[in-house]
Amino acid sequence: MEDKDSRWFDVEFVPDDYIFSQEDRPQNIDVPVCDSIPVIDLAKSTAAHGGHIQPVEAILMASKEFGFFQVINHGVPEKITTDAMNVLKEFFDLPSKEAIEFVPHTKGWVYTSTDNTKVGVHLWRENLKHLCHPLEECVRQWPNKPARYQEVIAAYILEIQKLSSRILEMICEGLGLEPGYFKDTSEVQLLSSNFYPPCPDPSLTLGILAHQDPSLVTLVYQGNSPGLQVLKDGHWINVGAVPNAFVVNIGNQLEIISNGKFRSMDHRVVTSPHKTRISIATFVNPSLDCIVEPAKVLVNGSEPSRYQARQYKEYVHRNKAFGDHTVTIQNAMISES
Repeated sequence: MEDKDSRWFDVEFVPDDYIFSQEDRPQNIDVPVCDSIPVIDLAKSTAAHGGHIQPVEAILMASKEFGFFQVINHGVPEKITTDAMNVLKEFFDLPSKEAIEFVPHTKGWVYTSTDNTKVGVHLWRENLKHLCHPLEECVRQWPNKPARYQEVIAAYILEIQKLSSRILEMICEGLGLEPGYFKDTSEVQLLSSNFYPPCPDPSLTLGILAHQDPSLVTLVYQGNSPGLQVLKDGHWINVGAVPNAFVVNIGNQLEIISNGKFRSMDHRVVTSPHKTRISIATFVNPSLDCIVEPAKVLVNGSEPSRYQARQYKEYVHRNKAFGDHTVTIQNAMISES
């Protein structure tokens, strides 16, 4: 008889419906961590190229070359991140049926333990998505189990709002945009938390397939868990798990606004045979009605516009930006606005 307390990942072998085709399987899960993805100290200058550069310049360089960087000394209290990780672990430890009951799909707050990819294979993860803007209205719709979920994650989102605004202001300065360029057109819109349990054979499956983010920027807190990989010059490289750091990656919308100066890069998550990984991704997006186009100061005779102007909601719809639940989440965003 099956153990009534067992879960889908309590297996000796990877089930067939989690096994990817040869071309999608990770080929280099054991490569060492790449130490060239910049770790930027927001409190002081960073060593680079034999000298020291200021955080704004470091962010500019990293966004152009990698589309990824990590930030430390970012001002988010460690208690806030620790509490958020702990409450999400409690959520993912709930029995699946109980978790689903408290995340109503019809309103756009979605929990799933059987994510299908476009090729019909399951991802090796469980996922929770919910809206975060406007925060005061959204928080009441979040899971009410664990009991402290709403309070803890609201405190986390408030800190992400401050940090993301700070990073976007530094990006404004680096690109030569006017101060406050993103102030009225960006919002911490969506949280997506992933739970990746140990996998008996990480070479056969993936936590997340290669993709780019539909955001301006995405801030990821990953605790001390490796697994995130970035595609650079045709090779997958591991992003290190720096203690109490946030990974920042450039989304498609910021690539457009920068007129291609910044790069939104493919990234994915590989699994581990022994360790559980929990990550918290927060997507800082344009508002739905915002027209996204290259900033006018970055377009001239020698640098013509490389992207067509488009409303963000049109981009979301056309590209299924929030995955299988795009329509549900987009409708919820409209009702909240």
